[in-house]
Amino acid sequence: MSAITTKFVTDHQLTNEMSIEELSQYAPEMRDLLGEDREKRRQTRNRLQKGYKFSKEQAFALIPDQRNGRYISQVPILEELGLAPSEAEVNISLVSENTPEGETIKEIAQRIVRDNLSERNVKTISRTLVETASDPIIASSRLSRLQRELRKLNTSEAIISATKISEITRASNKIQQKRTEQRKNEGLHYPDHFSLESVKERLDLYVVSNTPDKQALADVMIMLCIRPTEIKNLRIANGGVTGYAKNRGQQDVPRVFRSLEKNEERARQLLTWIQEAISSRQLRDPGKPGSTYLSSFLKKEEYIPKPYEPLLPSSLRKLGAVFALVVHGPKNPSKANTYASEALRHSPNNHASPSDRYTIVNFRRRGQPYDQAKPFWISDEN
Repeated sequence: MSAITTKFVTDHQLTNEMSIEELSQYAPEMRDLLGEDREKRRQTRNRLQKGYKFSKEQAFALIPDQRNGRYISQVPILEELGLAPSEAEVNISLVSENTPEGETIKEIAQRIVRDNLSERNVKTISRTLVETASDPIIASSRLSRLQRELRKLNTSEAIISATKISEITRASNKIQQKRTEQRKNEGLHYPDHFSLESVKERLDLYVVSNTPDKQALADVMIMLCIRPTEIKNLRIANGGVTGYAKNRGQQDVPRVFRSLEKNEERARQLLTWIQEAISSRQLRDPGKPGSTYLSSFLKKEEYIPKPYEPLLPSSLRKLGAVFALVVHGPKNPSKANTYASEALRHSPNNHASPSDRYTIVNFRRRGQPYDQAKPFWISDEN
């Protein structure tokens, strides 16, 4: 990395006397040179600071923190939403100051409370999180996570309200609605390896005295329609499930247990097996922010139904919802909606049908050709 850094600095005549704004102009080129490798990026920053006496701010202007999406090309989200240009202008040093390298959303919330930051400062931090996001959905997710962490710390509603940007919420909802409409027409395809029959066979054969692998992790996530962030906290007991992620911060009321695996004791056994493996670091935590552990496994060539896109971690939840419905075999559409909501652990107060978003799957049996896959409709009598 030393040779690459030396050549880049020499070729572009970079010095530690250059401003943050000047150095940031070379960020895209440096990004193309270093690629996605986080370790290379860290080593190059260290070389700039130790070998060329760049400040930390200068090093990060040239090589932004990729995990937090700090690319200058991503800055104008607020401009695109029609806000005043003066509100959308980003001072790069301010970005570095308000969201230091490696600082998680949880740590930001802790800093807000610890330093007793004002509403004005919290608004600045929130806008920095938005302005460094790649799209409104990610921006909205960051703000939601920040609000949840602040509530855990019993922060005042005035401070929590300072994190809200209504334009981002509306833009995120609009994009997600558009994507939902697209998915209705496309549906989710899956390979034989993740068919109902294949997943059920593997679940039946797992021995919990053995060490689980990524395949077991994926199968258990399908079994429980689980989100990556729920994997460590979900609990099953006495026909109820607690620890679901969707409504964190609210009372943890048990939801009805319903899954691909009908036997509650076996389902709890498999879930505990995976959780203990994560705690002992035999498996990585797929719910950790920025984790690509599970998605890289799903991108294996043999798991991609040609010519379709690879499955995503979120795809496992959708497969689980459909597979649970098929296994439990409800007799009428009304009951099917109830079963789907229970498998997904939706709030019983949410009367919206889950079929529009979570059961858009091109269902087929193992060995059945892809062109014979049938869009799954809850109201389908078959």
